[in-house]
Amino acid sequence: MIYDIIIIGGGPAGLTAGIYTTRALMKTLLLEKIAPGGLVITTEKVENYPGFADGVNGYDLMDQMIKQAEKFGLETASEAVISISQSDRSFYVKTAVQEYQALSVIIASGTVYRNLGVDGERAFIGRGISYCATCDAPLFRNKEVVVVGGGDAAIEEALFLTKFVKKLYLIHRRDKLRASAILQERAKQNSKIEFIWNSVIDKVVGTGKIEKVGIRNVLDGSERGLNIDGIFVFIGFEPNTVFLKDFVNLDKEGYVITDSGMKTSCEGVFAAGDVRSNTLRQIITACGDGARAAVSAQHFVENLKGIDYKS
Repeated sequence: MIYDIIIIGGGPAGLTAGIYTTRALMKTLLLEKIAPGGLVITTEKVENYPGFADGVNGYDLMDQMIKQAEKFGLETASEAVISISQSDRSFYVKTAVQEYQALSVIIASGTVYRNLGVDGERAFIGRGISYCATCDAPLFRNKEVVVVGGGDAAIEEALFLTKFVKKLYLIHRRDKLRASAILQERAKQNSKIEFIWNSVIDKVVGTGKIEKVGIRNVLDGSERGLNIDGIFVFIGFEPNTVFLKDFVNLDKEGYVITDSGMKTSCEGVFAAGDVRSNTLRQIITACGDGARAAVSAQHFVENLKGIDYKS
């Protein structure tokens, strides 16, 4: 079977692309390594997506997108993509399970959480170190935890954690937060949150479970230990583009380079959402990217088939 379009990634960009391509009667397959939804499903409350005056739960928002896409006939498969290749006028998308063929590809593979990269971290991932407060906060009820980061994600998750934990230390390598003003104000007014400025974690210590972290001040090099029960890391993301090496042009950080029509350096391949080289990564921008990529891919396929899509 040859698909018109294969979409790699099931977050807001991929699902929006799927809605647009299937409504245009393009036979479309969406591949997502676990299940559609993306990182948004771990967000307890999304406040900046238009149409929801009181905010919306991330899982609920993505569930509606999934149902909408499937309503128009989007096919999905829970398979991780290993590589993409091209032969003649087709693209071959290889997963851990099988290989699929398509006339066009939309890359919407998003990002993955960035690790601390310090001694002891790897041993406690999933066993005291988490990248999702919504997922794991109940496990730390009445305990003391550390949150690392200073952006919107870090502060949103920290505020959510305070519903469960006894004490929360927010460690940030600068002397001020990068989060939006309204989130900063909420955090500063929360009595459970204590800020540790100009500092980083340089080691994680424990036997069987996390017992403490080593903290280093980046200005004077001084070190201290802090006894805690868990660590939540929100220090940014890395693009999920390992499978694209030498296939399309990437920027120095590994994000896919596109033009305004979401076209990559490979004709017939488009990219959308957080995986794309861009200055703003939000749900709404991912959806806009997905729509543009879908229309560009649709036009590419119809031209390939000799169809006058303007008629």
